[in-house]
Amino acid sequence: MAKVKTNYTCTECGGISNKWAGQCPACAAWNTLVETVVESAGNNRFSSQPQGLAQTAPVLSLADIEAIDVPRFGTGIEEFDRVLGGGLVSGGVVLIGGDPGIGKSTLLLQALANLARAKKVLYVSGEESGSQIALRAKRLAVDAHELKLQAEIQLEKILGTLADLKPEVAVIDSIQTMYSDALTSAPGSVAQVRECAAQLTRAAKQSGVTIIMVGHVTKEGALAGPRVLEHIVDTVLYFEGDTHSSFRLVRAIKNRFGAVNELGVFAMTEKGLKGVSNPSALFLSQHDNPVPGSCVMVTQEGTRPLLVEVQALVDSSPLPNARRLSVGLEQNRLAMLLAVMHRHAGVAAFDQDVFINAVGGVKITEPAADLAVLLAIHSSMRSKPLPRGLVVFGEVGLAGEIRPAPRGQERLREAAKLGFSMALIPKSNAPKQQIEGLKIIGVERIDEALNRIREYE
Repeated sequence: MAKVKTNYTCTECGGISNKWAGQCPACAAWNTLVETVVESAGNNRFSSQPQGLAQTAPVLSLADIEAIDVPRFGTGIEEFDRVLGGGLVSGGVVLIGGDPGIGKSTLLLQALANLARAKKVLYVSGEESGSQIALRAKRLAVDAHELKLQAEIQLEKILGTLADLKPEVAVIDSIQTMYSDALTSAPGSVAQVRECAAQLTRAAKQSGVTIIMVGHVTKEGALAGPRVLEHIVDTVLYFEGDTHSSFRLVRAIKNRFGAVNELGVFAMTEKGLKGVSNPSALFLSQHDNPVPGSCVMVTQEGTRPLLVEVQALVDSSPLPNARRLSVGLEQNRLAMLLAVMHRHAGVAAFDQDVFINAVGGVKITEPAADLAVLLAIHSSMRSKPLPRGLVVFGEVGLAGEIRPAPRGQERLREAAKLGFSMALIPKSNAPKQQIEGLKIIGVERIDEALNRIREYE
């Protein structure tokens, strides 16, 4: 196969150089030149049309195009299907990333083993040998008789296998280990990752095979490689959780065929990852008696309400600058909430170390956790526990107001189902009809919320 001509393009300014250099000759930026393929006008390897006059696609009115629901097929793992939006889609491309050893290959091997009972599947491994995967399959006790395996990292050979075998589902583990003969750069480079992902996506759309690509992550937790990798795929999933814990969270941050921010909860066992039917139980600590600094909130992850315990520890600081540490919640928002509590509720913590933790390793990104964080801090400062059976949610504004949270009815029903008896919520979220077994307290400002809590102590 003839080598494709390449040059080097600056990722900052777009300048082109014939050879690599540490500094871009156009904008003087350092380490921004990446290898790219030079496309000739008459020979485009991405085009399926013969050379000559290009045929354009017909232009249609959007109203004349029939909207058809995309058919799905399940993987046999309920939590995985939930994150995917109901299952896999023919011709769809899924990118799943996470820390090393968190369970990406384990989950996909379990899913492929289930799919192999009714569909033709292919597992392409670029990181492990066939014997290593066979040992994992034996440990997981999965039925691997119909599961096809290929240990290969060359893109052209993989595309040939997809064309010959014609599988319905294929796993590429991982995209950073693949390389194309069209480029001279090493596997894992920006050019190789972009080229291999684009070719595999094109093959998926043309043949209808569902491709699941495993992606490495950087030390910051983002997917390694060019940002275009996340743009060209249909679904992006992230593994979350501590590798030292037995619980894993899979979150969807992009899904063209379903809702985003869906969350799947798994437990790592000797037989692989098992879905957790009641995830709220994972994020609630078991206290025999109420303890200071603990507040339960209802967070919304996609279509699923979850009850999470927020813990706070406030202690006198021996340092001139008090520490502010947040685990599972945004650190900058913690500093803002402390300022709001001081300004609008008269509770100062400038000489106190404040530590915040979301139990279970879950990451809470929505602002509806604000009220729970403030109540937990206030409880720890006064060394008085919050009332038993209390659940909280609500966003706190800079003016001290408590703003409503979306899907308040679903949050309250989930809390009532798990046995909570009291809910301190924004007044705008108060339901018109009383929820059985749940006392609703609606508040409008942060000082009002603190005063209502003191009444029940």
